[in-house]
Amino acid sequence: MTRIGLISDTHGFVHPKIHDFFKDCNEIWHAGDIGSISVAVELNKIKPFKAVFGNIDNQILRTTYKESLLFNCEGVKVFITHIGGYPGNYTFPVKEIIKLEKPGLFISGHSHILKVMYDQKNKLLHINPGAAGKSGFHQVITFIRFNIDNNDIKDLEIMELER
Repeated sequence: MTRIGLISDTHGFVHPKIHDFFKDCNEIWHAGDIGSISVAVELNKIKPFKAVFGNIDNQILRTTYKESLLFNCEGVKVFITHIGGYPGNYTFPVKEIIKLEKPGLFISGHSHILKVMYDQKNKLLHINPGAAGKSGFHQVITFIRFNIDNNDIKDLEIMELER
């Protein structure tokens, strides 16, 4: 079993509660708009860190991280990119990757809107963790943790904090 801490859209800010919320996680995944390399360094000190760059990220982050990730975790094929849409409204590139790669979990950020939706057509779970930073139009800071165990995504928990 692997316990995942999932965030997006930190925009250069690491909320102090992330440390406690992710302390029992095995890995932290970031769905883009990291904001500064110091955020990545700080999160990597908590747990092993995987990330994609987002549209606000500078050249340092764009050369350190990829635009998208495709990997396996506990038997689940995971696809992460920053701008990807959601079931029924995927961007064209994401639609093509989903069709070709058939992930079981698709993660994106960008919208600052927390969404957890099952895509019946593509047989995948879509998660957008919302926004963990202070910048943007969102009213609530959100981050997520969940378990992946033998091809099963379960025990999803959401942290919501006032901005």
